[in-house]
Amino acid sequence: MISTADVERAAARIEGRVRRTPVFADEGVWFKLEQLQHTGSFKARGAFNRILSAGEQTAVVAASGGNAGLAVAYAAREFGLPARVYVPTTAPAVKVAKLRQLGAAVELVGEKYADAYDAAVKDAADSGALFCHAYDHPDICAGQGTLGLELLEQTGGLDTILVAVGGGGLLAGVAAAVEGRARVVGVEPRPIPTLHSALAAGEPVTVDVGGVAADSLGASRLGDIAFAVATRTNTGSVLVDDAAIVAARAALWDRYRLAVEPGGATAFAALLSGAYRPAPGERVAVLLCGANTDPATLTSPTAAPPPGRTPRGTRR
Repeated sequence: MISTADVERAAARIEGRVRRTPVFADEGVWFKLEQLQHTGSFKARGAFNRILSAGEQTAVVAASGGNAGLAVAYAAREFGLPARVYVPTTAPAVKVAKLRQLGAAVELVGEKYADAYDAAVKDAADSGALFCHAYDHPDICAGQGTLGLELLEQTGGLDTILVAVGGGGLLAGVAAAVEGRARVVGVEPRPIPTLHSALAAGEPVTVDVGGVAADSLGASRLGDIAFAVATRTNTGSVLVDDAAIVAARAALWDRYRLAVEPGGATAFAALLSGAYRPAPGERVAVLLCGANTDPATLTSPTAAPPPGRTPRGTRR
């Protein structure tokens, strides 16, 4: 469990080490451009907070489909620490290449995040290196939540923040950061409903992993911290189809020339498809959380909106 105070302490701890990413508004919706963060995703915030909170270390270990590993590798390099990152064999080549560019030792294990996770946990236990969980650690979640504090300051206040959900580290941090001041709605790919299934079952449960956003939102189970914060703050969940995610990604490029990965477009997909319909006058923000994608796919046939749907979608 984390609180607003934990997020505020994290913000003070990582100040000057992460970017204060910009926001802009269009058609009454605010967009937080966190894909411009170091290493192309919000994960740098949590990685810095985890390492700084842990004190002196000799090495760090992480498991990641890509983005969390990139963040840990970047933060470790900033502190002069060796990093070992375990990733599934299905991780995008662009992310694996970047991990190596950042100086991390990359270990490819299994086809799913869970396989890489098990290997990383064993490595940390055997070596004594600091394990940086991708999403289910208080320092990681509090660090991610610092973007929620920024967002409230930058917009002057909001009613609702739409957040993509995989393992739930971002959701937990943002919901804790804005508790009592705004509500958070988790947006999930229909093939990976970790939050939706956990809320229905009354506890985190294992789900199948698949779909276009699996490389970044492919946790098979919602984190315990995310579940605790979500239930405490009455955070809801909406599901979006893969086609809606693809359409949202294409629309962000066509309208604003914003290049994001499928996971980064998932929150916007809720608005574009009508899965989430704001009430009149509702102040809504969308977190664009990641940009680690192959730019060539932005204009490929598979990146175009589905037939019969205009780029403007059905947003109200």
